[in-house]
Amino acid sequence: MQPLKLADVTAYVKENIGAFHAAQIERIKRLTLKEVLKRKNPYLFKAKDIKNVEALIREILTAFLSSGEETRFGNFLEPLAIFINNKVYGGQKAAMRGIDLDFEKDGTRYLVSIKSGPSWGNSSQIEKMIQHFNSAKKTLRTSGGHQGSIEFINGCCYGRDNKPVKEHGYSKLCGQRFWEFISGNENLYEDLIIPLDHGAREGNERFQAEYDKACDRLVKEFHTAGLAEGDGSINWKKLIQFASKAKR
Repeated sequence: MQPLKLADVTAYVKENIGAFHAAQIERIKRLTLKEVLKRKNPYLFKAKDIKNVEALIREILTAFLSSGEETRFGNFLEPLAIFINNKVYGGQKAAMRGIDLDFEKDGTRYLVSIKSGPSWGNSSQIEKMIQHFNSAKKTLRTSGGHQGSIEFINGCCYGRDNKPVKEHGYSKLCGQRFWEFISGNENLYEDLIIPLDHGAREGNERFQAEYDKACDRLVKEFHTAGLAEGDGSINWKKLIQFASKAKR
C-alpha cells in the first residue's frame, strides 16, 4: 500500500474532467426532434399546462438531458476510482465481464462493480451483477489465477447504505465507505469536491450556448414537422400522433 497523494488526484481530475463537459456538449449537438419527443411522455407536459412550443422544447430537452447526465458523469468517476486505487493498491481495470476494478489488499482479492449511486438498478440488474460476480469467481478458481479469499464489492460513488453486507455474498459500499475502501483515506469523499470545479464555469458556459442553439433548432424542426399552430401554440393531437401513433 502506498499513501494517496491528493496532488495526484487533483492533477488527474484537471486533466480528465473536460471529457465530461465535452460529452455533455456532444450529446446536445446530436439530438433530433424525433429522438427527444419519442422518449418523453407528451401527456405529462400537457398536464403541466405548457402552452407554447419553446416552453415545451426547453422542458423536454432539460428532462431528456438530465436522464443521461449521471451516466455520463459516471463515465468520468469510474476511471477516477480505478486511477486512485492503482496509486494505492496497484489495482487495475478488470478484464472480467461486469467487473470494473480488480485488486488485492491484505491477502484478499477484491472484484468491484462501480456504479454512480446506490439506486442504480432494479432487481434483474442486480441479479445480473451477482451472476457476473459468480462467473468471475469461477473463472479465477478454474484458471488457478487466485486460490485465496475473493470478495465482491458493489461500489457506489455517492450516497449511503448502512447495511453494506448483502445476501448472495457481496457488499455494497457507498459514498465515504467506497472511497475509503479503494484509497485508505477516510476523508477522500470530501477532498474530491475541491478539484471537480476545475473548468466547471467554462464548460457549463459552452454547454449553455449549445443548449440555446439546440432549443432554437428543435423549435424550428417542431414547426417544420407540422406540430405547431400558426400562432406558435402546440397542436397536441398531432404531437401525440407523432410520438405514439402505431404504424399499420
